[in-house]
Amino acid sequence: MVSTSPYRRIGIIGTGRVASAIGHALAAHSNDSLVIWGRNPKKCAEAVAVIGRAQTAGDMAQIARDCDLIMLTVADDALPHIVASLAQAEATDQPRFIFHVSGRSGAAILDPLRSATSMTAAIHPAMTFTGKPTSEVQHMIKARFAVTGSTEQANAAAQKLVTLLGGIMVPIEEAQRALYHAALCHGANHLVTLIAGACQALATAGVAEPLALLAPLVRAALDVSLDHGMAGLSGPLLRGDDETIAKHLAALSQQCPTLLPPYKAMALTTLDELDRHNGAPRSTVACRTLLEAD
Repeated sequence: MVSTSPYRRIGIIGTGRVASAIGHALAAHSNDSLVIWGRNPKKCAEAVAVIGRAQTAGDMAQIARDCDLIMLTVADDALPHIVASLAQAEATDQPRFIFHVSGRSGAAILDPLRSATSMTAAIHPAMTFTGKPTSEVQHMIKARFAVTGSTEQANAAAQKLVTLLGGIMVPIEEAQRALYHAALCHGANHLVTLIAGACQALATAGVAEPLALLAPLVRAALDVSLDHGMAGLSGPLLRGDDETIAKHLAALSQQCPTLLPPYKAMALTTLDELDRHNGAPRSTVACRTLLEAD
């Protein structure tokens, strides 16, 4: 009986959340059981248990020798070392597709692994992994995957993989990879910081459960922002309510001074975005003057 699985054997280097989630999603698409390697044997065993149809590899060389799909899920800073070590492993003439899941780096970092039979690419899932692989497999469906292939053939191989995961491929040029990743960090990571600062101010104002108070407002603001962009903005800056802004600045300066610089920076950026999109109304001039004052 001929297997219909698209890969002979899948290998994963790295044992974190992304490895477990994508490994769990791909395990059924490998003729032989998936193999995984990591520096920490305990974490490796845990990943094997989560993935299910998997086993621990003896070393990276086994993955380089036996696998036609190799996924690198190590930290960004560890990637060059892993690539160099993998490049020194026993060469194989079998066709392989090797990719990493880093957002920061493109395909060029994998150049030592490229050959006539080895295609390389960067495939970054634009989502958060929380350590719940079963639900994350579902979240990958219709999620975007930023792809930078070393060749058109590599892009085609990446498209095949993303389709297996149920995702949607978004091509990113090599030179734009850092900007792409900065945008994601600004939109997602800084959102966490923004909410933390708001909670700090609410707690200082005497609110016992800041997150509970914020949650409906933030969720609604996020939804309208994703649906309408800057057209969904509301609040005193849009209205040009300089007296309200002045009171905000005074209160922050006196009671929550660590929040004052980011508040000013975000408020000024909001005015810049208003101006860029629609032309900020004249009523916002006084607000800008207040925010730019030392």
